[in-house]
Amino acid sequence: MDSDDDISRANRAKRGSPYLNTDQAAAYLKFSGRLLKRLRRAGKGPVFRRHSRFVQYHIDDLDAWSKAQSVGGDHGEA
Repeated sequence: MDSDDDISRANRAKRGSPYLNTDQAAAYLKFSGRLLKRLRRAGKGPVFRRHSRFVQYHIDDLDAWSKAQSVGGDHGEA
């Protein structure tokens, strides 16, 4: 899939629904769907929900996970 299309779909979904599928969530985070799936399987990715057989990510959970990945700043690190 074209990443510009995924980002566009993610932006449309954000306006209409706070839930994104794996490819949309990956585009939102600016990495591949494949990496997001690997992180999910390893238990290291963002919180996700399984609606029937569909995996979906809430945008607030993506933002929170991304923020938690921050390095440096005012975290008391030298």
